[in-house]
Amino acid sequence: MQFEVLARCQTTRARVCRMTLAHGTTFLPTFMPVATQAAIKGLTPQQTDALGITLILNNTYHLNLRPGIKVLNEAGGAHKFQGWKRNLLTDSGGFQLVSLSEFTKITEEGALFASPFTGEPTMLTPEESIAIQHSIGADIIMQLDDVVSSLTVGPRVEEAMWRSVRWLDRCIAMHEQSGRNASQNLFAIVQGGLDSRLRDLCVDEMVKRKDRVAGYAIGGLSGGEAKDVFWKIVKQCADKLPLDRPRYCMGIGFAEDLLVCVALGVDMADCVFPTRTARFGVALTFNGPVNLRLAKNALDLNIIDDDCPCPTCHSRMSRAHLHHLVTIETVGAHAITQHNIVFQARVMGRARDAIMDGKFPEYLRSFFANYYGNDGYPRWCVDALRSVGVDLLHGVDNPKVVDDNGAKWDYADTT
Repeated sequence: MQFEVLARCQTTRARVCRMTLAHGTTFLPTFMPVATQAAIKGLTPQQTDALGITLILNNTYHLNLRPGIKVLNEAGGAHKFQGWKRNLLTDSGGFQLVSLSEFTKITEEGALFASPFTGEPTMLTPEESIAIQHSIGADIIMQLDDVVSSLTVGPRVEEAMWRSVRWLDRCIAMHEQSGRNASQNLFAIVQGGLDSRLRDLCVDEMVKRKDRVAGYAIGGLSGGEAKDVFWKIVKQCADKLPLDRPRYCMGIGFAEDLLVCVALGVDMADCVFPTRTARFGVALTFNGPVNLRLAKNALDLNIIDDDCPCPTCHSRMSRAHLHHLVTIETVGAHAITQHNIVFQARVMGRARDAIMDGKFPEYLRSFFANYYGNDGYPRWCVDALRSVGVDLLHGVDNPKVVDDNGAKWDYADTT
């Protein structure tokens, strides 16, 4: 990996970086579409490439089950197997400790899974996770971590945090022994739940291993915790992570989450949100999500977004046409998926441009005014961005804020 910081925002902790990997260059901050089982749902690799995407995510746990390592080895890795020529990151399988917890038993050795397909037991150890990721051939590979739900409290959180540190050492040893660290880049994952003390301890331990990892991820969030707690944990971790390594916040995809995290110093993010919401008929726009299944779109001959360069908007597919298709034809979901992935890329691309031009705070204020101005600004976004010097409500007449429970307030009543 070659990693270079090209520009920094003079107000926030946002930055633009160039990350060059074996399959090309990716500019940060960026959003990674999720191709869990070697495919972004609804799109071919050629379509994804044509959208300008340079980094996607595959999942180690799922690819190990199907098609299996034998097939991937015979294919020459996941790039060739799925026909993807650009950069690839693999999740280690740790998240499945939470999402498939009913099938999982955690020991110090590793995670014992029962296959959700066959019931066959499979032990995923840190060494095995790295070996699978070596066969996949991803440009960025993640350590196996002990993940618990972000809503978990008590001694299990500290147990998982320290186990994640120990498992990182085993991942490092396996990776270095393989000799693949020249072409595949191992990232550490900071755990510790919602406990700021544990997060500090974990960051300190991970940073001690800086010379043996290529980057860092902030894990264990986006699991239903309060947003006011979420952003404070992200900021706490990002503030302490090395400046000369990429920082990846795992599992975030809402536009407001992306921009707040970029302002707090995050470089990379991933989530199934843009593709999953497309399958429900929801198109993402800079004025807020549009539910194309609603009857009010049946006669709307406008396209989703006049400024959007995605194939769906470029070909002038109307909202009425998409409303018709999304309920009866899979092509509707495909068309909205292309649009949503391009939307995510535009959110991050505009952030990069604004940082380079020294106008990132203005971009934040403009984005949130268009996205939430009529409905009320999320209180957590206002507070998070104020912590890094940006007042979203500056110059806004009679601003409204919305708390985590959906209650709307005059901002003057909340200060």
